[in-house]
Amino acid sequence: MDLDAYVSEHAGQWRRLEQLTGKRRLAPAEVDELISLYQRTGTHLSVIRSRSPDPALVARLSRIVLAARGAITGGSAFSWRTVGRFFTATFPLAVLQAWRWWAAVGVAFTGLAFLMMYYVAAHPDVQAAFLSDADIKQIVDSDFAGYYTANQAQNFALQVWTNNAYLAGKCLAAGVLILPVIYLLAQNLFNLGLVGGVMIGNGRSAEFFGLIAPHGLLELTAVFVASGVGLRIGWAWIAPGPGRTRGRALAETARSGMLVALGLVGVLAVSGLIEAFVTPSPLPTAARVGIGVLAWLGFLAYVVVLGTRARQDDLSTDLDTELNEDVRPSV
Repeated sequence: MDLDAYVSEHAGQWRRLEQLTGKRRLAPAEVDELISLYQRTGTHLSVIRSRSPDPALVARLSRIVLAARGAITGGSAFSWRTVGRFFTATFPLAVLQAWRWWAAVGVAFTGLAFLMMYYVAAHPDVQAAFLSDADIKQIVDSDFAGYYTANQAQNFALQVWTNNAYLAGKCLAAGVLILPVIYLLAQNLFNLGLVGGVMIGNGRSAEFFGLIAPHGLLELTAVFVASGVGLRIGWAWIAPGPGRTRGRALAETARSGMLVALGLVGVLAVSGLIEAFVTPSPLPTAARVGIGVLAWLGFLAYVVVLGTRARQDDLSTDLDTELNEDVRPSV
């Protein structure tokens, strides 16, 4: 397709659609014209995306179509149907689409964490290289367990929620550069491995795992998902795949990643509540760990079941693609 000729042929219609969209009041004839041009421009956008996907032109037409759609429908009013669709389809589908990435991150992180913990536990000289004897004693005797009860539960829940959401957000946002995600994971791996090694090496392994497991399974999985999706975004511009430009691959993957970012806010809120109210509770260790395991398995089942159903229904996590599909049959 000759893109310049196509643009020259239809540019006037696009400019007219922008003019009508910007008007505050429209005559009945102008409303009909607006709807007609909206449908035609949606088709033009679809043709350009499939045959000659110029990123700048696609972005411009997407903006024009979106603005026209808002003018026709009266804007993006709040809808419980949209919220329900997000939680029952698009979010679990976005997580499922990236499962190879976050599963690989989780396996690598967990394996290295256990290796480091037991290496540090077996080598007191390594502990001494990073912590003094007084620091080690304080961690083992009070600081580790006391961390979960130092503040009121509701305040602690908010604190860990915001901290973990901030970490997950950084992993997602920095994914386009890849290396920052690896650095953030390495930082958390080092802290977990060192503290865990100190606790295990001083005979407190049961206390360590009994306090980490209730919230840690879901919390770390959320971080793994954020990291894996972030790395997937970064890989999209390195290896966009057949039939896609780097810009298009990056944009599509990033839009899907934003859905994951929104969904993980809720997941991390649940893990924060568990960490604040279940982890330090007087319940038996088996009960506390059982609650954590159930929450973790529930999240995995939620992603697999609803994500698979959404994939079978041929849904998309790219909102721009859904917009184009909405307007294409109307022409």
